[in-house]
Amino acid sequence: MSSKIYFGKTKRFSFRRSALSIATRLHHRIAPNHALKTARRIFLTPAKGKENNLTPEGMVVEAMDTAEGKMMTYQLGSGPTWVLTHGWSGSANQFFPLMEYIAGAGYTALAYDHPGHGKSEGTEGSIPAFLSALDGILNQQEHIEGVIAHSMGGATLLESEHPALHGKPIILVAPVLKYWENLFGTVEASGYSMKLFRDVVSDVGKRYNTTIESIDPFGKLANRQSPVLIVHDRGDKFAPFSVSELATEFPHVSLVATEGLGHGRVLKSDPLKEAFMRIAEPES
Repeated sequence: MSSKIYFGKTKRFSFRRSALSIATRLHHRIAPNHALKTARRIFLTPAKGKENNLTPEGMVVEAMDTAEGKMMTYQLGSGPTWVLTHGWSGSANQFFPLMEYIAGAGYTALAYDHPGHGKSEGTEGSIPAFLSALDGILNQQEHIEGVIAHSMGGATLLESEHPALHGKPIILVAPVLKYWENLFGTVEASGYSMKLFRDVVSDVGKRYNTTIESIDPFGKLANRQSPVLIVHDRGDKFAPFSVSELATEFPHVSLVATEGLGHGRVLKSDPLKEAFMRIAEPES
């Protein structure tokens, strides 16, 4: 499913949304099990993004076992390790240019494809699945220096309580900090049956022994003790820049605002590279 269903902003009425509302509610009433199966496919299946970046020379590619299956990892460079985690319908390939920069600065860059994304196993994705995969990757690291997370990957990172993250600096790129508010608002605006969507959310929650109420990236950001640097474009159409601005009220959070880079191009930008050096080597 495209990121638009998760991060869209269209609120205006349309016949198409009205028809979708009637169709999905009727489907749920007549064939609830089939409707739920269909809804899971719609909401939990990521779109396969294009991998436009060439694989850097020296990249080590290997699969790591996690509770979500084998996650494909990509490692470049030597020195202290920075982990990079992508967002919905993304992949580690988005980070390749940044990984080259990190490796050139004397660090190891370790990215991976989330469940159902890129070349990793799995057919479905969700915050709990992302979190399980992230913790599985961190379990296999002796030490990490910090983490860079994009979009929904940032929401996932903030939910993690893995000991490897304690006290570690974080860079959040175009984060979706009020994830559930944004998601529910978008699904409701689409016209899709909210009862059916809530059944999907509940189904996922039961599998991972969690509830929607417990997932609160913005609240978790407030409680973090380590420095957090947000890099976010003012014109981002998917993740609200205003929420990142609000997050700077927390004393450990700072913000780098960009212009004209949108939600994805910011990953290749000079401001992000400068942000990395700023947080990785604060005294340089």
